[in-house]
Amino acid sequence: MKSDSIAVDVPAESSSAIKGKAPLLGLAKEHTGSGGYKRGLSIFDFLLRLAAIVAALAAAATMGTSDETLPFFTQFLQFEASYDDLPTFQFFVIAIAIVAAYLVLSLPFSVVTIVRPLAVAPRLLLLVLDTAALALDTAAASAAAAIVYLAHNGNTNTNWFPICQQFGDFCQKTSGAVVSAFASVTFLAILVVISGVSLKQP
Repeated sequence: MKSDSIAVDVPAESSSAIKGKAPLLGLAKEHTGSGGYKRGLSIFDFLLRLAAIVAALAAAATMGTSDETLPFFTQFLQFEASYDDLPTFQFFVIAIAIVAAYLVLSLPFSVVTIVRPLAVAPRLLLLVLDTAALALDTAAASAAAAIVYLAHNGNTNTNWFPICQQFGDFCQKTSGAVVSAFASVTFLAILVVISGVSLKQP
């Protein structure tokens, strides 16, 4: 009695199908590596925003408290220097305060980029708004720096005399405010670069 044998043909997987799986695995690894790289940039972005907030708040607070009154005065005249005597310094305080407020409001979006490092929309929004904040911050810091320079050195061509010999504390505080403002400008410039790099496709 002969036993019946049943042959089952198992189709061999073609070499083209095997080759087709390799790029998919490589693509998955590439996306994983890109996500980790962008998450690291997002964490650095968040820390830089905190540093920029501190620098901007310090600049605005220092300029806003830079009033100084000389100890001598006459019956009709009192010698006083205040930031609100100069429109440039007023613009500085308002602009830097706006930049600081924006940086605080941008922190949740920075957290989103840490949680979802491959998300494009929040990163693009931060890039646009960071660029606008950078322009405002730079304008305020540069304008105030010109006034501080005149306060220290004056201008003989226009008969503007330096006042820092009399108002030493005022000039010291305004100079420190300008330095802090330029520190926030530097942080914002780095943030713009980080956003641009993060938007680059792997």
